[in-house]
Amino acid sequence: MGDLLGSGIEDVGTVPICGTCGSERVVLQAFACWNRQFGLWELETTGDAARCHACDGRTELVWRPSDANEPVKRVAELNDLFRTTLEGHGTVLITRGIEALGPDAMRSIAATVRGFSDFPPESDPWGEHDFGAFDVGDDRIFWKIDCYNLDKTAGSPNPANPAVTYRVLTIMLASEY
Repeated sequence: MGDLLGSGIEDVGTVPICGTCGSERVVLQAFACWNRQFGLWELETTGDAARCHACDGRTELVWRPSDANEPVKRVAELNDLFRTTLEGHGTVLITRGIEALGPDAMRSIAATVRGFSDFPPESDPWGEHDFGAFDVGDDRIFWKIDCYNLDKTAGSPNPANPAVTYRVLTIMLASEY
């Protein structure tokens, strides 16, 4: 998959691991230069010596595919949990159009949102389970989950972390979108 540092496009999405024990807790000797303008260290070069914290010694690095989708899977799990149980920080907003359909329709729509499981790539391209659409009679219904910071002043810094995320589930008529 490339050399020690990763040498090409085939290395995108890979992580270095210890060739002896498989741990990801590996380090490389490196040289960095202070960038005064941006106030940070810039990596200049790395050495050939790799060490493993788990083995507590020198190792050869091996590159393996990373599970880059792990945070996305966690966001989907948390969105599903909130949508189905309302567990976690969050609120549900029902639009005036949904309200106008009456209490029986609102109960039916809420039950459909809770039980929703159709996430095709066209409507869920990122795999986060944050949007759904279905029909009730002649009405097209949308639901959407947005993730905010706990102050609800900006987007969540990490939607995969429920401790820093406030979810808002909005249920609306498609015409209100």
